[in-house]
Parts: sequence; C-alpha cells; structure tokens
Amino acid sequence: MTAQPIRVLLADDQTLVRKAFAMLVDSAPDMEVVGEAGNGREAVALTRSERVDLVVMDLRMPELDGIEATQLIAADEDLAGVRVLVLTTYDTDEHIMAALRAGASGFLVKDTQPAALLEAIRTVAAGDALLSPGPTARLIERLVRLPEAPQPSATQHGGAALGALSERERQVLMLVARGLNNTEIAEALALSPLTAKTHVSRIMGKVGARDRAQLVVIGYESGLITPGSSASSG
Repeated sequence: MTAQPIRVLLADDQTLVRKAFAMLVDSAPDMEVVGEAGNGREAVALTRSERVDLVVMDLRMPELDGIEATQLIAADEDLAGVRVLVLTTYDTDEHIMAALRAGASGFLVKDTQPAALLEAIRTVAAGDALLSPGPTARLIERLVRLPEAPQPSATQHGGAALGALSERERQVLMLVARGLNNTEIAEALALSPLTAKTHVSRIMGKVGARDRAQLVVIGYESGLITPGSSASSG
C-alpha cells in the first residue's frame, strides 16, 4: 500500500518565493502542495479547510504574522496533527524563539538548499523537531535565555510536570535538548532505540508537549536544562 503524500501548505507574502517552493515540493513524489497563503490569516483558514499535514510558514507577513498564525494553529485542537516549519533569517533570532514557543516544530533559512528543505519537511511531518546539534542547538540555548515572559503553554504547565520525570527521563530530555535523535540517545545511554523512543513519548505526555521542539523549550524555560549542561551532569 502506497503511503499518502505529505500535504503541504506554503505561507509567504512573496508570490515568487511561494511559486518556487511549490515547484520544488510538487517535484517530490512523497509530498504535494495543497494550498498557498499570502498572509497569516489566510494560512490559518487554509490549514483548517485543506486537511494540511505541514505548514511552511514565513514569519513576516501582513494582517497576521507567522508567529500569531502558528500560535492559532497550535492552539486549535482540531489541528493537533498539523506541524509548522518556519522560514526565517539569522537576523530575526527573537522571532525564531517566539515561533518555537508558539508551537513551531523547527525552522530553516530561506536560502537553504532545495534538498535540505524537502528533508526538513519530511523530518517535521514525521513528528520530529528540526533541532540538530551545532549552530541550531546553540541558537536555541541562547534564545531561551532572552528576558521574555514565559509562555503559559510551555513553562507553567510543562514546568510543573517536570517534577514527575524520573532521573532517566531527565537524562533523555537533556539529550533531546542537545538535538540528539532516538538512535543517538540510545547509544549515549546504552539503551535500545525503542526504549529511547518510549522515554521520549512518555516525557512528552507528562509535560504536555506536542513535539520535540516544545520539549526543548519546556526544558530550558523550566531551568531543568541550562546551556552547556549534559545528561551526565543532570
């Protein structure tokens, strides 16, 4: 049985950018563009009407920006399975963190290579966060320490639930925050990949996180994880 293609919505106020991305996405056999939005309000409406799996969301749009649109999508119980992949540039760091707090599952820059964009869509649509080790992980560490009021959906709910985590689950959460995937977590803690995956799923359930990106935000904002911390030091 052939798997259904990933249903992608493209939200960007620049028509040429949208059309270029649409051609790229439609060229992949495992995904299809089901809608295009020129502003955040239109993106939210189309996400609700077109059975979208993933939204590629620009941050700077008229009427409703990408952060507000992401927040509305993430807060809608009927859209619980929808993932948001934000587009940005490195000169909008605060906006990146705001998008992750709002419920985005990852981000990438607009000048990314075509193959990398397609792989990012697959990664986020599969339920993983686009938070890899290196510059991205360091960026998250720095941004989460910005002097901004914590978001109730992350810190107040998830932070309170962190007390219910076992020591092993805390170790796993720290490795998730460093950008490790389940296989890498298993190797680091001498577990099977299935056991690592089970731990991650249980942690998400305990803290009310919708995906790994929100796990990272909750971990840092709660104070459980600090920049430079490791599983062994936790």
